[in-house]
Amino acid sequence: MQFEFATAHRIRFGSGVLKEVGALAAGFGTRALIVTGQNGARTQPLIDTLTIPFTVFSVDKEPTVTLILRGVEQSRAEACDVVIGFGGGSALDAGKAIAALATNAGDPLDYLEVVGRGQPLKNPPLPMIAIPTTAGTGSEVTRNAVLAAEAHRVKVSLRHPWLLPRIALVDPELTYSLPPHLTASTGMDALTQVIEPFVCNAPNPMTDSLARDAMKRASCALQRAYDNGNDAEARQDMALASLFGGLTLANARLGAVHGFAGPIGGMFPAPHGAVCAKLLPLVMEVNIRAMCQREPENDALNRYDEVAYRLTGKSLALTGVKWVQHLCDTMEIPSLSTYGITREDIPTIVGKSRSASSMKGNPIVLTDEELTEILERAL
Repeated sequence: MQFEFATAHRIRFGSGVLKEVGALAAGFGTRALIVTGQNGARTQPLIDTLTIPFTVFSVDKEPTVTLILRGVEQSRAEACDVVIGFGGGSALDAGKAIAALATNAGDPLDYLEVVGRGQPLKNPPLPMIAIPTTAGTGSEVTRNAVLAAEAHRVKVSLRHPWLLPRIALVDPELTYSLPPHLTASTGMDALTQVIEPFVCNAPNPMTDSLARDAMKRASCALQRAYDNGNDAEARQDMALASLFGGLTLANARLGAVHGFAGPIGGMFPAPHGAVCAKLLPLVMEVNIRAMCQREPENDALNRYDEVAYRLTGKSLALTGVKWVQHLCDTMEIPSLSTYGITREDIPTIVGKSRSASSMKGNPIVLTDEELTEILERAL
Protein backbone atom coordinates (compact mmCIF):
# COMPACT_ATOMS: atom_id res chain seq x y z
CA MET A 1 0.00 0.00 0.00
CA GLN A 2 1.18 3.49 -0.87
CA PHE A 3 -0.59 6.80 -0.34
CA GLU A 4 0.09 10.45 0.34
CA PHE A 5 -1.70 12.83 2.68
CA ALA A 6 -1.16 16.57 2.32
CA THR A 7 -3.15 19.47 3.68
CA ALA A 8 -2.97 23.12 4.70
CA HIS A 9 0.13 23.97 6.71
CA ARG A 10 -2.08 24.76 9.69
CA ILE A 11 -5.79 24.31 10.51
CA ARG A 12 -7.60 26.39 13.13
CA PHE A 13 -11.14 25.25 13.89
CA GLY A 14 -13.72 26.52 16.33
CA SER A 15 -16.33 29.14 17.12
CA GLY A 16 -14.77 32.58 17.32
CA VAL A 17 -11.41 31.78 15.70
CA LEU A 18 -12.05 34.49 13.08
CA LYS A 19 -10.69 37.04 15.57
CA GLU A 20 -7.22 35.51 15.14
CA VAL A 21 -6.89 36.40 11.46
CA GLY A 22 -5.44 39.89 12.05
CA ALA A 23 -2.36 38.61 13.81
CA LEU A 24 -2.01 35.70 11.40
CA ALA A 25 -2.14 37.92 8.32
CA ALA A 26 0.40 40.34 9.80
CA GLY A 27 2.76 37.41 10.23
CA PHE A 28 2.72 36.74 6.48
CA GLY A 29 2.86 40.16 4.86
CA THR A 30 2.31 43.90 4.88
CA ARG A 31 -0.67 44.30 2.52
CA ALA A 32 -3.54 41.87 2.01
CA LEU A 33 -5.76 41.10 -0.94
CA ILE A 34 -9.13 40.01 0.44
CA VAL A 35 -10.91 37.78 -2.08
CA THR A 36 -14.56 37.52 -1.18
CA GLY A 37 -18.09 37.18 -2.55
CA GLN A 38 -20.32 39.91 -3.87
CA ASN A 39 -21.88 40.70 -0.47
CA GLY A 40 -19.23 43.03 0.88
CA ALA A 41 -21.04 43.55 4.17
CA ARG A 42 -20.21 39.98 5.19
CA THR A 43 -16.49 40.82 5.23
CA GLN A 44 -16.78 43.46 7.94
CA PRO A 45 -16.05 41.08 10.87
CA LEU A 46 -12.90 40.04 9.02
CA ILE A 47 -11.88 43.61 8.21
CA ASP A 48 -12.35 44.61 11.83
CA THR A 49 -9.59 42.18 12.85
CA LEU A 50 -6.96 43.31 10.34
CA THR A 51 -3.95 45.36 11.41
CA ILE A 52 -2.34 45.67 7.95
CA PRO A 53 -3.60 47.61 4.90
CA PHE A 54 -5.79 45.69 2.46
CA THR A 55 -7.70 45.85 -0.80
CA VAL A 56 -10.82 43.85 -1.71
CA PHE A 57 -11.43 41.80 -4.83
CA SER A 58 -15.04 40.63 -5.25
CA VAL A 59 -16.03 37.34 -6.85
CA ASP A 60 -19.66 37.56 -7.95
CA LYS A 61 -19.89 34.09 -9.53
CA GLU A 62 -17.97 30.85 -9.83
CA PRO A 63 -14.47 31.91 -10.91
CA THR A 64 -13.43 32.05 -14.54
CA VAL A 65 -9.98 32.37 -16.05
CA THR A 66 -10.80 35.96 -17.03
CA LEU A 67 -11.89 36.83 -13.50
CA ILE A 68 -8.71 35.37 -12.04
CA LEU A 69 -6.57 37.44 -14.37
CA ARG A 70 -8.31 40.59 -13.12
CA GLY A 71 -7.57 39.55 -9.56
CA VAL A 72 -3.92 38.95 -10.40
CA GLU A 73 -3.70 42.41 -11.96
CA GLN A 74 -5.21 44.01 -8.84
CA SER A 75 -2.91 42.05 -6.54
CA ARG A 76 0.18 43.16 -8.44
CA ALA A 77 -0.98 46.78 -8.83
CA GLU A 78 -1.62 47.03 -5.08
CA ALA A 79 1.64 45.24 -4.18
CA CYS A 80 -0.20 42.66 -2.09
CA ASP A 81 1.98 40.05 -0.43
CA VAL A 82 -0.69 37.95 1.33
CA VAL A 83 -4.09 36.71 0.14
CA ILE A 84 -7.12 36.11 2.36
CA GLY A 85 -9.93 34.09 0.82
CA PHE A 86 -13.22 34.70 2.65
CA GLY A 87 -16.44 33.13 1.43
CA GLY A 88 -17.74 30.00 -0.23
CA GLY A 89 -15.85 27.71 -2.55
CA SER A 90 -15.80 30.25 -5.37
CA ALA A 91 -14.04 32.88 -3.27
CA LEU A 92 -11.57 30.40 -1.81
CA ASP A 93 -10.73 28.85 -5.18
CA ALA A 94 -10.33 32.32 -6.68
CA GLY A 95 -8.03 33.32 -3.82
CA LYS A 96 -5.85 30.25 -4.27
CA ALA A 97 -5.62 30.78 -8.04
CA ILE A 98 -4.78 34.48 -7.68
CA ALA A 99 -2.14 33.72 -5.06
CA ALA A 100 -0.55 31.19 -7.41
CA LEU A 101 -0.67 33.20 -10.64
CA ALA A 102 0.49 36.40 -8.97
CA THR A 103 3.94 34.81 -8.64
CA ASN A 104 3.93 32.73 -11.82
CA ALA A 105 4.12 34.40 -15.22
CA GLY A 106 2.44 33.19 -18.39
CA ASP A 107 -1.04 32.23 -19.51
CA PRO A 108 -3.29 30.44 -16.98
CA LEU A 109 -3.76 27.74 -19.61
CA ASP A 110 -0.11 26.87 -19.06
CA TYR A 111 -1.14 25.40 -15.71
CA LEU A 112 -4.74 24.17 -16.17
CA GLU A 113 -5.64 20.49 -16.41
CA VAL A 114 -7.57 18.89 -19.30
CA VAL A 115 -7.92 21.95 -21.55
CA GLY A 116 -4.52 23.46 -20.76
CA ARG A 117 -0.93 22.30 -20.69
CA GLY A 118 -1.00 21.16 -17.07
CA GLN A 119 2.48 22.49 -16.32
CA PRO A 120 3.60 22.67 -12.66
CA LEU A 121 3.98 26.03 -10.96
CA LYS A 122 7.53 27.38 -11.02
CA ASN A 123 7.32 29.67 -7.99
CA PRO A 124 5.54 29.33 -4.64
CA PRO A 125 2.26 31.30 -4.43
CA LEU A 126 1.70 34.27 -2.16
CA PRO A 127 0.83 33.13 1.39
CA MET A 128 -2.87 32.30 1.50
CA ILE A 129 -5.31 32.24 4.44
CA ALA A 130 -8.56 30.43 3.60
CA ILE A 131 -11.69 31.22 5.64
CA PRO A 132 -14.85 29.38 4.53
CA THR A 133 -18.27 30.93 5.21
CA THR A 134 -20.19 27.89 3.96
CA ALA A 135 -20.05 24.24 4.97
CA GLY A 136 -19.61 22.60 1.61
CA THR A 137 -16.56 22.64 -0.63
CA GLY A 138 -13.71 22.03 1.80
CA SER A 139 -11.61 24.23 -0.50
CA GLU A 140 -9.70 25.55 2.50
CA VAL A 141 -7.70 22.30 2.59
CA THR A 142 -7.49 21.25 -1.07
CA ARG A 143 -4.56 21.57 -3.45
CA ASN A 144 -6.58 22.76 -6.45
CA ALA A 145 -8.65 25.71 -7.63
CA VAL A 146 -11.60 25.00 -9.91
CA LEU A 147 -11.92 27.53 -12.72
CA ALA A 148 -14.31 27.87 -15.65
CA ALA A 149 -12.44 27.99 -18.95
CA GLU A 150 -14.93 30.09 -20.91
CA ALA A 151 -13.61 29.25 -24.36
CA HIS A 152 -13.97 25.53 -23.70
CA ARG A 153 -17.24 25.70 -21.70
CA VAL A 154 -15.89 23.46 -18.98
CA LYS A 155 -14.66 23.76 -15.40
CA VAL A 156 -11.18 22.40 -14.76
CA SER A 157 -8.56 22.59 -12.04
CA LEU A 158 -5.38 24.50 -11.46
CA ARG A 159 -3.66 21.90 -9.30
CA HIS A 160 -0.41 21.84 -7.37
CA PRO A 161 0.60 20.99 -3.78
CA TRP A 162 1.67 24.63 -3.36
CA LEU A 163 -1.99 25.67 -3.66
CA LEU A 164 -2.65 24.28 -0.20
CA PRO A 165 -3.33 27.35 1.99
CA ARG A 166 -0.85 28.33 4.65
CA ILE A 167 -3.72 28.50 7.14
CA ALA A 168 -7.25 27.12 6.99
CA LEU A 169 -9.34 29.01 9.52
CA VAL A 170 -12.76 27.40 10.01
CA ASP A 171 -15.23 29.27 12.23
CA PRO A 172 -18.68 27.59 12.26
CA GLU A 173 -20.28 30.86 13.40
CA LEU A 174 -19.72 32.24 9.90
CA THR A 175 -22.25 29.73 8.53
CA TYR A 176 -25.15 30.68 10.82
CA SER A 177 -26.55 33.23 8.37
CA LEU A 178 -26.65 30.86 5.39
CA PRO A 179 -30.23 30.62 4.03
CA PRO A 180 -31.82 27.15 3.85
CA HIS A 181 -31.29 26.63 0.11
CA LEU A 182 -27.55 27.34 0.41
CA THR A 183 -27.33 25.21 3.55
CA ALA A 184 -28.86 22.40 1.50
CA SER A 185 -26.71 22.67 -1.63
CA THR A 186 -23.41 23.27 0.17
CA GLY A 187 -24.21 20.60 2.74
CA MET A 188 -24.95 18.05 0.02
CA ASP A 189 -21.67 18.98 -1.63
CA ALA A 190 -19.92 18.20 1.65
CA LEU A 191 -21.73 14.86 1.89
CA THR A 192 -20.82 14.00 -1.71
CA GLN A 193 -17.19 14.78 -0.99
CA VAL A 194 -16.98 12.20 1.77
CA ILE A 195 -19.03 9.50 0.03
CA GLU A 196 -17.22 9.61 -3.33
CA PRO A 197 -13.66 9.36 -1.90
CA PHE A 198 -14.82 6.53 0.38
CA VAL A 199 -16.09 4.40 -2.54
CA CYS A 200 -13.56 5.60 -5.16
CA ASN A 201 -10.98 3.34 -6.81
CA ALA A 202 -8.09 4.68 -4.71
CA PRO A 203 -9.14 5.17 -1.07
CA ASN A 204 -6.67 5.04 1.79
CA PRO A 205 -6.91 4.44 5.55
CA MET A 206 -6.50 8.10 6.50
CA THR A 207 -9.20 9.42 4.19
CA ASP A 208 -11.44 6.49 5.13
CA SER A 209 -11.37 7.42 8.80
CA LEU A 210 -12.25 11.05 8.05
CA ALA A 211 -15.03 10.04 5.65
CA ARG A 212 -16.61 7.68 8.17
CA ASP A 213 -16.73 10.37 10.83
CA ALA A 214 -18.04 13.01 8.42
CA MET A 215 -20.82 10.82 7.01
CA LYS A 216 -22.14 10.20 10.50
CA ARG A 217 -21.98 13.87 11.43
CA ALA A 218 -23.72 14.99 8.25
CA SER A 219 -26.43 12.35 8.58
CA CYS A 220 -27.43 13.84 11.93
CA ALA A 221 -26.72 17.52 11.27
CA LEU A 222 -27.64 18.53 7.72
CA GLN A 223 -31.41 18.38 8.07
CA ARG A 224 -31.17 20.15 11.43
CA ALA A 225 -29.03 22.96 10.01
CA TYR A 226 -31.48 23.31 7.12
CA ASP A 227 -34.43 23.56 9.51
CA ASN A 228 -32.71 25.88 12.01
CA GLY A 229 -29.68 27.84 10.89
CA ASN A 230 -28.86 28.83 14.46
CA ASP A 231 -28.46 25.25 15.67
CA ALA A 232 -24.87 25.65 16.88
CA GLU A 233 -24.16 21.93 17.22
CA ALA A 234 -25.49 21.16 13.74
CA ARG A 235 -23.52 24.02 12.19
CA GLN A 236 -20.34 22.85 13.91
CA ASP A 237 -20.82 19.27 12.70
CA MET A 238 -21.46 20.43 9.14
CA ALA A 239 -18.36 22.65 9.24
CA LEU A 240 -16.38 19.59 10.33
CA ALA A 241 -17.99 17.42 7.63
CA SER A 242 -17.04 20.02 5.03
CA LEU A 243 -13.47 20.26 6.34
CA PHE A 244 -13.14 16.47 6.35
CA GLY A 245 -14.58 16.36 2.83
CA GLY A 246 -11.83 18.67 1.63
CA LEU A 247 -9.22 16.53 3.34
CA THR A 248 -10.56 13.32 1.77
CA LEU A 249 -11.03 14.56 -1.79
CA ALA A 250 -7.57 16.16 -1.77
CA ASN A 251 -5.94 12.87 -0.81
CA ALA A 252 -8.10 10.21 -2.47
CA ARG A 253 -10.29 10.56 -5.56
CA LEU A 254 -13.84 11.57 -6.44
CA GLY A 255 -16.23 9.96 -8.92
CA ALA A 256 -19.01 10.37 -11.45
CA VAL A 257 -20.90 13.05 -9.51
CA HIS A 258 -17.98 15.44 -9.77
CA GLY A 259 -17.10 14.06 -13.19
CA PHE A 260 -20.42 15.45 -14.38
CA ALA A 261 -20.33 18.59 -12.26
CA GLY A 262 -17.29 20.06 -14.01
CA PRO A 263 -18.72 20.02 -17.54
CA ILE A 264 -22.18 21.06 -16.35
CA GLY A 265 -20.77 23.99 -14.38
CA GLY A 266 -18.79 25.11 -17.40
CA MET A 267 -21.75 24.92 -19.78
CA PHE A 268 -24.59 26.24 -17.62
CA PRO A 269 -25.15 28.70 -14.73
CA ALA A 270 -25.64 25.79 -12.36
CA PRO A 271 -24.39 25.99 -8.74
CA HIS A 272 -21.88 23.26 -8.07
CA GLY A 273 -23.42 22.08 -4.81
CA ALA A 274 -26.94 21.85 -6.23
CA VAL A 275 -25.67 19.83 -9.20
CA CYS A 276 -23.85 17.41 -6.90
CA ALA A 277 -26.91 17.09 -4.69
CA LYS A 278 -29.21 16.15 -7.57
CA LEU A 279 -26.75 13.66 -9.03
CA LEU A 280 -25.53 11.96 -5.85
CA PRO A 281 -28.35 9.43 -5.22
CA LEU A 282 -28.63 8.65 -8.94
CA VAL A 283 -24.91 7.99 -9.31
CA MET A 284 -24.93 5.86 -6.16
CA GLU A 285 -27.80 3.75 -7.49
CA VAL A 286 -26.33 3.27 -10.98
CA ASN A 287 -22.85 2.50 -9.59
CA ILE A 288 -24.28 -0.17 -7.29
CA ARG A 289 -26.32 -1.75 -10.08
CA ALA A 290 -23.39 -1.70 -12.53
CA MET A 291 -21.06 -3.36 -10.04
CA CYS A 292 -23.63 -6.01 -9.16
CA GLN A 293 -23.95 -6.82 -12.86
CA ARG A 294 -20.32 -6.60 -14.02
CA GLU A 295 -17.99 -6.51 -10.99
CA PRO A 296 -19.66 -8.25 -8.06
CA GLU A 297 -16.25 -8.71 -6.43
CA ASN A 298 -15.60 -4.94 -6.37
CA ASP A 299 -14.92 -3.85 -2.78
CA ALA A 300 -16.83 -0.63 -3.39
CA LEU A 301 -20.04 -2.64 -3.11
CA ASN A 302 -19.15 -3.41 0.50
CA ARG A 303 -18.24 0.22 0.98
CA TYR A 304 -21.68 1.32 -0.25
CA ASP A 305 -23.14 -0.96 2.42
CA GLU A 306 -21.02 0.87 4.97
CA VAL A 307 -22.13 4.24 3.59
CA ALA A 308 -25.70 3.15 4.21
CA TYR A 309 -24.82 2.10 7.75
CA ARG A 310 -23.17 5.44 8.51
CA LEU A 311 -26.19 7.33 7.19
CA THR A 312 -29.07 5.14 8.38
CA GLY A 313 -27.82 2.50 10.80
CA LYS A 314 -28.74 -0.23 8.28
CA SER A 315 -26.06 -2.00 6.21
CA LEU A 316 -27.84 -2.22 2.87
CA ALA A 317 -26.48 -0.12 0.03
CA LEU A 318 -29.82 0.78 -1.55
CA THR A 319 -31.11 1.93 1.84
CA GLY A 320 -28.41 4.56 1.73
CA VAL A 321 -29.49 5.59 -1.75
CA LYS A 322 -33.09 6.00 -0.61
CA TRP A 323 -31.99 8.01 2.42
CA VAL A 324 -29.97 10.45 0.28
CA GLN A 325 -32.85 10.79 -2.20
CA HIS A 326 -35.31 11.49 0.61
CA LEU A 327 -33.00 14.15 2.05
CA CYS A 328 -32.77 15.82 -1.37
CA ASP A 329 -36.54 15.77 -1.71
CA THR A 330 -37.06 17.18 1.79
CA MET A 331 -34.64 20.03 1.12
CA GLU A 332 -36.21 20.70 -2.30
CA ILE A 333 -33.09 20.21 -4.39
CA PRO A 334 -33.99 21.46 -7.91
CA SER A 335 -33.80 19.40 -11.09
CA LEU A 336 -31.01 20.08 -13.56
CA SER A 337 -33.55 21.39 -16.07
CA THR A 338 -33.89 24.40 -13.76
CA TYR A 339 -30.57 25.62 -15.16
CA GLY A 340 -31.52 25.22 -18.81
CA ILE A 341 -30.14 21.72 -19.33
CA THR A 342 -32.14 19.66 -21.85
CA ARG A 343 -32.02 16.14 -23.26
CA GLU A 344 -30.27 17.53 -26.33
CA ASP A 345 -27.34 18.57 -24.12
CA ILE A 346 -26.80 15.13 -22.63
CA PRO A 347 -24.49 13.65 -25.31
CA THR A 348 -22.17 16.64 -25.03
CA ILE A 349 -22.10 16.45 -21.23
CA VAL A 350 -21.41 12.71 -21.35
CA GLY A 351 -18.58 13.24 -23.82
CA LYS A 352 -16.95 15.98 -21.76
CA SER A 353 -17.35 14.05 -18.52
CA ARG A 354 -15.29 11.20 -19.95
CA SER A 355 -12.16 13.36 -19.85
CA ALA A 356 -12.88 14.91 -16.44
CA SER A 357 -10.25 14.02 -13.86
CA SER A 358 -12.91 13.24 -11.24
CA MET A 359 -14.62 10.64 -13.45
CA LYS A 360 -11.42 8.60 -13.42
CA GLY A 361 -11.91 7.92 -9.69
CA ASN A 362 -15.35 6.30 -10.06
CA PRO A 363 -15.34 2.76 -8.63
CA ILE A 364 -16.49 1.30 -11.98
CA VAL A 365 -16.28 2.57 -15.54
CA LEU A 366 -19.86 3.43 -16.46
CA THR A 367 -21.14 3.00 -20.00
CA ASP A 368 -22.45 5.89 -22.06
CA GLU A 369 -25.91 4.43 -21.60
CA GLU A 370 -25.54 4.47 -17.81
CA LEU A 371 -24.18 8.01 -17.80
CA THR A 372 -27.06 9.09 -20.02
CA GLU A 373 -29.58 7.46 -17.71
CA ILE A 374 -28.23 9.39 -14.73
CA LEU A 375 -28.57 12.73 -16.52
CA GLU A 376 -32.00 11.96 -17.94
CA ARG A 377 -33.33 11.10 -14.48
CA ALA A 378 -31.78 14.30 -13.05
CA LEU A 379 -33.62 16.61 -15.47
